[in-house]
Amino acid sequence: MASQKNNNFALEMKDVEPELAKELMKYFTGEHTGFVRVGPKGYFLPHKYRQEAANIYNMPIRPDDIFVASYPRSGTTWTQELVWMVANDLDYAKSDAIPLTERYPFLEFSVYVHPVMKERFTEENSDSDRKLKLLEQVTEAGTEQLARIPSPRFVKTHLPMSLLPPKLLDTSKVVYVARDPRDVVVSFYHLNRLIRTQGYIGDFKTYWNFFIKDLHHWTPYFEHIKEAWDCRHHPNMLFLFYEELCRDLPTSVRRVAKFLNKQFSEEQIAKLCEHLSIENFKNNKSVNYDVMRELGILIPGEQGFIRKGKAGGWRDYFDEEMMQQADRWMEENLQGTDFRFPHLADKLV
Repeated sequence: MASQKNNNFALEMKDVEPELAKELMKYFTGEHTGFVRVGPKGYFLPHKYRQEAANIYNMPIRPDDIFVASYPRSGTTWTQELVWMVANDLDYAKSDAIPLTERYPFLEFSVYVHPVMKERFTEENSDSDRKLKLLEQVTEAGTEQLARIPSPRFVKTHLPMSLLPPKLLDTSKVVYVARDPRDVVVSFYHLNRLIRTQGYIGDFKTYWNFFIKDLHHWTPYFEHIKEAWDCRHHPNMLFLFYEELCRDLPTSVRRVAKFLNKQFSEEQIAKLCEHLSIENFKNNKSVNYDVMRELGILIPGEQGFIRKGKAGGWRDYFDEEMMQQADRWMEENLQGTDFRFPHLADKLV
């Protein structure tokens, strides 16, 4: 039965046209082979995804698994820490002692580490056995990491619901967080400059155009969100908005607690909100990807993994043409749906 699934899944993948892939790789210097489009919606992923697609789609799910899913830079790390703290009865000591990357294997991260880049990182860290061991850990296939981890497991993914195991929601819990795509693209632009597995070297406007034309990782953005939105009434799905986390974190904490069948006092909630405040979060080594910096996967001198943590910062990056373009793009993609960002509820989008 599994092989049948695998075959069907493989048939839904096609390579991005060689000339287009070559053009994109001039800008995304961490990719050296090309890209694929996956499934009927054409999700855009690195070529290496071909190796892991079936393993991810068919991975065994456990009833006490908790997935935190999102399009990248939608408040994922913030949501991960919130969910983990609630699920683990506010264990601050353990949270501080174990990096978030260890608490949450990143399901598809290995797909983004091209063999050329892996070899480069290996050479750069060859003077330290400890670093080489760390490198093997962070680049190991997520499904292999997760198979060894005792329950309960916490999983981070940016894959859309349709590329995750089909029985996921009927088996375990998923917390999905969405964010205004204009803020997403600004934050993702900075991460793509920061992280060498992406290695973006173009300007912001070029990056924006790749994003809205679905020529960037994990796009199409709105299809990604709409797939999760359509599942929002499932008892095992909690759909959050980044803007609501920013505006009223205590209410979001209560929603997560209810979803995970936990109860806390107002004092405990206030303490957790302080722990999650953006200033504390930016200085929290457990969540700031220090391992990636130590291994040289993050470029020295670029902004940290946790940036400003505010909503609406996109206005500092968009010119008038891009603002109008964004309005049209959002309107077109939300036409005929009941999805609305809460901070834009009074508008068409």
